[in-house]
Amino acid sequence: MMKLDKQQLKGFIKDKRILITGAAGSIGSELVRQLCLFNPESITFFDRNETAVFYLEKELNKEFPNVKIIPRLGSICDEQRAAVIFSECMPHIVYHVAANKHVPLSEENPSEAIYNNIYGTSVILNASILHNVEVFTFVSTDKAVNPSSIMGMTKRVAEILIQCMYNFTKTKCITVRFGNVFGSSGSVVQIFKSQLQKDKSLTITHPDMERYFISAQDATKLLIQSSMFGKTGDLFMLDMGNPIKIKDLAKDIIISEGYNLDEISIKYTGIRPGEKLQEDLMLDSEISEDTEVPQIKKIINDKSYSNKTLDSINYLIDLSKDKTAHDLKNELKRII
Repeated sequence: MMKLDKQQLKGFIKDKRILITGAAGSIGSELVRQLCLFNPESITFFDRNETAVFYLEKELNKEFPNVKIIPRLGSICDEQRAAVIFSECMPHIVYHVAANKHVPLSEENPSEAIYNNIYGTSVILNASILHNVEVFTFVSTDKAVNPSSIMGMTKRVAEILIQCMYNFTKTKCITVRFGNVFGSSGSVVQIFKSQLQKDKSLTITHPDMERYFISAQDATKLLIQSSMFGKTGDLFMLDMGNPIKIKDLAKDIIISEGYNLDEISIKYTGIRPGEKLQEDLMLDSEISEDTEVPQIKKIINDKSYSNKTLDSINYLIDLSKDKTAHDLKNELKRII
């Protein structure tokens, strides 16, 4: 379990106004809980899931009565709504967690993945810059490394967008990558448990499929610490150990749910569009170096990006607004 330097973090977070996009999701809600422990002045939720926001606000008002909770509904792609919320709340620190994360759905809906993951990131980053936010932290994924999927490509382009922008602002811009989150909404763990309850059989795409996993608690602690000690333009990755084979995870869940392995059948369905058997943690052009936190690695990439790259990203965003546009995947590849 990752440990937090509580004294340092208290100095970083206490009395600060914080805004979190996607606050009602698995990562966002755990991040809110962790931050509330250090007495911020306020935490603003920016999320479009009305029901989840309602219950999270209710929970936190009870558990942390001294922290001002500001629930705000809206889309990260709505520039006017973002401007209103930022002007109202004037955050010191922003965590941009909201994203389209499901690989198969993004393959079938590329314009929406690009619009939300790239344009949405642009909206929140620009709002942060315009409102003099001190620290902007972007949540990325290992799927952004050598991406084969639309989802991974959009997250990689969002990483590049931040690399294009950070030199032109006083806002400290940090990017954090990590792998799959155990038990998050729509995760393989939830799917397996649901399948066990329904028909006592599990489906796996391929026997050699493996992924890196992280707990929501460790992921949020990484985010907080990275935003505290990172310098603008930094990209961080959690040392997540060895990847886990999905078939081994399935067997562990079968046993933990009280079944014998011979009671449960496992069916292999084939790799889905956009999926890879293994995920990478770094690009070939990247190297890692240690930080003051042993579990956090700083990723170094000497590649620089020009205004031409930014123009290409803006062109891609414009294409995504035209819901009839084709060949978006090739446009993504050109930027990457």
